[in-house]
Amino acid sequence: MSVPARAADIRDAVAARQVSAAEVCRDALNRIARLDPGIHAFLHVDVDGAMARAERLDRNPPADAPLLGVPVAVKDNICTRSMPTTAASRLLERYVPPYSAAVIERLERAGAVIVGKTNCDEFAMGSSTEHSAFGPTRNPWAADRSPGGSSGGSAAAVAAGMVPLALGSDTGGSIRQPAALCGVLGLKPTYGRVSRYGLIAFGSSLDQIGPFAGSVQDLACLFEAIAGPDPRDATSASVPVDHYSAALSGDVAGLRVGVPGHLLNEGVEPGVRAAFDSAVRELQQAGAQITDVQLPHASLAIPVYYLVANAEASSNLARYDGVRYGTRADAQTVADVYYHSRARFGAEVKRRIMIGTFVLSAGYYDAYYRKAQQVRALIRREYEEVFSRVDTVAVPTSPTVAFRIGERTADPLQMYLSDVFTVAANLAGLPAISIPCGMSEGLPVGLQLTARAFDEATLLRAAGALERRMPIRRPDAAGSL
Repeated sequence: MSVPARAADIRDAVAARQVSAAEVCRDALNRIARLDPGIHAFLHVDVDGAMARAERLDRNPPADAPLLGVPVAVKDNICTRSMPTTAASRLLERYVPPYSAAVIERLERAGAVIVGKTNCDEFAMGSSTEHSAFGPTRNPWAADRSPGGSSGGSAAAVAAGMVPLALGSDTGGSIRQPAALCGVLGLKPTYGRVSRYGLIAFGSSLDQIGPFAGSVQDLACLFEAIAGPDPRDATSASVPVDHYSAALSGDVAGLRVGVPGHLLNEGVEPGVRAAFDSAVRELQQAGAQITDVQLPHASLAIPVYYLVANAEASSNLARYDGVRYGTRADAQTVADVYYHSRARFGAEVKRRIMIGTFVLSAGYYDAYYRKAQQVRALIRREYEEVFSRVDTVAVPTSPTVAFRIGERTADPLQMYLSDVFTVAANLAGLPAISIPCGMSEGLPVGLQLTARAFDEATLLRAAGALERRMPIRRPDAAGSL
């Protein structure tokens, strides 16, 4: 039997002994070896460790393993005890954690095989995966295009068919935006839905780990495996985990979808708008009710996000001083140790640390950081009011299709605007999903849906309905997928 492409089919085939976990793992490793040199989705491939894990599963398969034998890639800012965790930074290039993140433990309990760590923007700060200290990742749809960021390596690995599932992190759109640009599904869970224990911190009030997949069923299965409370994460919510796969009925009759049309009039490429409008019509034809909604402060989400996120980044990254954390520079004085060690940060990380330090400094805290938090509260309140009338809010995930590598690196503001539709969900702590919804200029377009806190089931229900009506396409690199 040939190795199935989808995670659910792999699990069933391995459980039925139709194919071994070792054969599945070997197939994934061969795909990575063949495809990744042209994409650079991976920073580390754990060939020996993954094969050993797969062989152990074949000898002694767990009784209840929803991801039995399924290869999974993990973003390189999620700690793995057996593999390097660099956050794509020279400051951590030789770091191997003494522990694994909670999501890694849960993947292993679910029977998954982690095959490697994926490329990302340094410390997850970026929207293109060009800010990796180890070189950019390329989009499987077009080698001259960015896969998005910061979780571009994970999105590209799934889109190219190297693995059926991957994990990323999302602070302002870092799962959803690359999912859209690579034509796969990506989910940012509700803040507190997935443990952040073992995630290298960027913005602690915004960060969330979430799944990538090539089908809604696979996305739901991976999400179920990693969701749930964790006593080691003080922000983890004690909310029961739904059986998300049961939400995939394909029925959206009566689902109330709000569209904030006032946000779509500027900056959205015509092809992206056309694909978005077509997807909304598909939902309407499937029985959903489409309603215009207003989010007056959503236009301020970008400046608010880049004040709050950079302030938290400045605080979180202060620990990387070459003494307590990070690679230590060889220097004679303590001041020089600090200076030369922190000089290993890339330009984008330095920029964000300086902005964050400035807005937290005396004389500027009230004018910038406190004001940003006040507007953040208004954005959250507006979503609460909108959700009294609709079940989900729909916008394009990205205002553009994948842009060319190098096109925006000299203009940080233009790069930041890539996240104009995604940052609000992080500021409000809400779940949001990106669903492939068509093509423009031969490149994928994503539809983003946002829902009430802990209502990921509604997002997956809508995604399942859209997937049935608009089947997901794959780039040529995906081969048999």
